[in-house]
Amino acid sequence: MGLDVKPLSTLHDKASYDVGDFDVPTGREEEWRFTPLRRLRGLHNGTADADGKVLVEVEAAPEVTVETVGRDDARLGTAYVPSDRVSAQAWNSFAQATVVTVPKEAVASAPTVLRLRGEDASAAAYGHTTVIVEPFAQATVVLTHRGPATYADNVEFVVGDGARLSVISLQDWADGSVHVSHQHARLGRDARFVSHNISLGGDVVRISPSVAYEGPGGDAELYGVYFVDGGQHLEHRLLVDHAVPNCRSRVDYRGALQDQDAHAVWIGDVIIRAEAEGTDTYELNRNLVLTDGTRVDSVPNLEILTGEVAGAGHASASGRLDDEHLFYLQARGITFDDARRMVVRGYLGQLIERIEVPEVREKVHEAIEAELDRGAAR
Repeated sequence: MGLDVKPLSTLHDKASYDVGDFDVPTGREEEWRFTPLRRLRGLHNGTADADGKVLVEVEAAPEVTVETVGRDDARLGTAYVPSDRVSAQAWNSFAQATVVTVPKEAVASAPTVLRLRGEDASAAAYGHTTVIVEPFAQATVVLTHRGPATYADNVEFVVGDGARLSVISLQDWADGSVHVSHQHARLGRDARFVSHNISLGGDVVRISPSVAYEGPGGDAELYGVYFVDGGQHLEHRLLVDHAVPNCRSRVDYRGALQDQDAHAVWIGDVIIRAEAEGTDTYELNRNLVLTDGTRVDSVPNLEILTGEVAGAGHASASGRLDDEHLFYLQARGITFDDARRMVVRGYLGQLIERIEVPEVREKVHEAIEAELDRGAAR
């Protein structure tokens, strides 16, 4: 398949399965200017040693089928075409893929959990996952990422007409890990998709969730929580492409940063095409800066090509803890550290409480508490 050039004034203007259709990033490109390319260990330029391994363990709901397939499986790549060089490299480099299928009208009685575990970050590994939810089915899928790794992958979510899919992706890699991932959802008519991206571990993590609609009535909610420590680079680049009428999207990502050279990047792109009348969309990003020495880059982009929308807006805010909030709590006998902890809990907790799998929700709460403990100990 050749290069697809999209007729829009958007950053996402190319799509191809061929690595050669994408120039090697230099860091001067708009889509790469915030990413520390030198820390990607060659994932972006083809020099990565591809002898690494990321193991996949699956715990499937009884109603769900999980298969390990080869590159020639016709279901792979049907919902998503790579939009940058790392994504194309991952597409051309994986050896086996995981396919999760939820049959038509089935309602999964338990979450399906895919545990991805790295063994060594000194060499690169590549992966591919396809989740197919057939019409009028319902399921929850959990992706957990742990261990040391240098990893690039593509994840496809195919949500059929009237189907419902909730996805929780937990990036809790070991220190020194690198992860570049594209997560694309294609929604059918009246389909509903909810995603939660929680990024905590790793050295450089760049997650690119995207949504495309194939029929009216599609509804997508994208939530994210991240906590960035000193030296970490956690980046989330979202694209919601409204190309059909009467669809809805909501985006809410929140992060906290502490210690020297902690760097958070959030890019939110929403496109409302000329034919997408009746679109209702809103995106929000907030960042809470806990110490000096951190950096936040937050860029919401809204591209509207029709005047007939139900609603469209975006907002971004980054700042320190509110001194008045802390003073209010301290005036009632609460110590500074406890007051700081309470504010951060409430700020991130609004999104964490939306996670519908109790075990994952509890693990995220514990991880945030551990981050706050580290901050208080310094």
